[in-house]
Amino acid sequence: MAVPGFTLGAFILLLHVSSVANYPNGKITNSCHRMIPEHGHSPQSDPVHHISVSQMTFRPGDQIKVTLSGLPFKGFLLEARDTEDLSGSPIGSFTLIDSQVSQLLTCEDIQGSAVSHTNPSKKTEIKVYWNAPSSAPNHIQFLVTVVEKYKIYWVKIPGPIISQPNALPFTTPETTIAHLSTLPPVSHLTKSGDDDAYLCIREEQTVYIQPSHLMGRSHPVMDSRDTLEDMAWRLEDGVMQCSFRRNITLPAVKNRFDLNTSYYIFVADGAADDGRIYKHSQQPLITYEKHDVTDSPKNIGGFHSLLLLKAHGALMFVAWVTTVSIGVLIARFFKPVWSKAFLGKAVWFQVHRMLMLTTSALTCIAFVLPFIYRGGWSWYAGYHPYLGCIVVILAVLQPLLAAFRPPLHDPRRQMFNWTHWSMGTAARIIAVAAMFLGMDLPGLNLPGPWKTYAMIGFVAWHVGTEIVLEIHAYRLSRNGEILDDARIQILQSFTVAEAEGHAFKKAVLAIYICGNVIFLIIFLSAINHL
Repeated sequence: MAVPGFTLGAFILLLHVSSVANYPNGKITNSCHRMIPEHGHSPQSDPVHHISVSQMTFRPGDQIKVTLSGLPFKGFLLEARDTEDLSGSPIGSFTLIDSQVSQLLTCEDIQGSAVSHTNPSKKTEIKVYWNAPSSAPNHIQFLVTVVEKYKIYWVKIPGPIISQPNALPFTTPETTIAHLSTLPPVSHLTKSGDDDAYLCIREEQTVYIQPSHLMGRSHPVMDSRDTLEDMAWRLEDGVMQCSFRRNITLPAVKNRFDLNTSYYIFVADGAADDGRIYKHSQQPLITYEKHDVTDSPKNIGGFHSLLLLKAHGALMFVAWVTTVSIGVLIARFFKPVWSKAFLGKAVWFQVHRMLMLTTSALTCIAFVLPFIYRGGWSWYAGYHPYLGCIVVILAVLQPLLAAFRPPLHDPRRQMFNWTHWSMGTAARIIAVAAMFLGMDLPGLNLPGPWKTYAMIGFVAWHVGTEIVLEIHAYRLSRNGEILDDARIQILQSFTVAEAEGHAFKKAVLAIYICGNVIFLIIFLSAINHL
């Protein structure tokens, strides 16, 4: 007795809704081209029906048995099309086996080129014959639209691809890889582990399905396709779909997992060239938990970025977008504004110190998280970890250097000021560069291109604020309206001009903080939705 198979694939169906109509008698020639029921509702995304064929190769004039089966359904529309032009005209014709439940349609002036239902009674299986025409293309794929009830239907479910005996296989530059793994997601990404993988490889308008296996972080090793049945694929608006079936156990085949247990499923996409599969462009989509692949189709959920990497990115954004930026502005422009003592020190200094210590603490915490995740140094992250190390070193040195700050009139004070400013400025520039690079890494890979525009916008917002405050300070100094530290300590009240200058600075700071927080929310929200 044959062992039940399973279907593994990602199905994303896109459609354009036409006018509402109902055809319980199956006279649906108006839907032949797009195969979309005119029901005015969105289609389902996870098919529960499949197509099987009596043979995978054909010659012109052959008659192949085609079977549509699955959960009870009321209506259907079955066609065969050229795999290189799935949006083109139907290919060949059909012959009925049971005219009580199915009927032939004339689509695009080709008699018998499609099959539909004859009545809305529920059925679980339809069998017909497909007749290969004399001018058939090398590869044919069967497509079916299935209606369970008026509001529940599936559009263009991809069926098997059958080929002429001498047809060449397809190769493709775009690849989607589905991994089955018994290891937890974190362990799989940090340690070597063998995986059972299935590749859906696209080249132009054709998809080739290939089983393979991976050993550790090596490239996929292609295996024989003999273990797969009912292979099918579909391309629609740039979306690639593929499905297949295989036996639950394959005792005589190496590198294939038994499917009578649960697995984590990884789905990745990347590039291929000249038969070589390259590293995926982003972190694989990983299921939240182990999944029984023989279970009925359902949305099992998943994530592209693990919690540790999300926390790393979030903490770095908080530290180097918000706390350090506000702290720098306060130290540079607000000494005269908040010069009164608080707990033995000027208010501006206390606020500046609190923000900078917060920056250092967040940076150190964030720095440790990728090492916990990777279990060591990452050699696949480019320059990002090297820049991150420099930022952490400077973030730790800055408060240590500040602890040995010379008194105000000490001869070494000017050297300290320049050193403190230089290290702080270098840390901020390198941190921004590290964030630019980190946003593109597979572990986080924020959606683009808006992420680049958002980061450029933040930099421009901060630099613009500094320029406004610098111009304001320059104008006050030209008019003799700025007090140095010594005069502030002597005078008990500010002049009207000084009060207006302080009010302007406070307004600029308030506006800056609002904009800064908006940028931070944008970045944190993007991280949260990964």
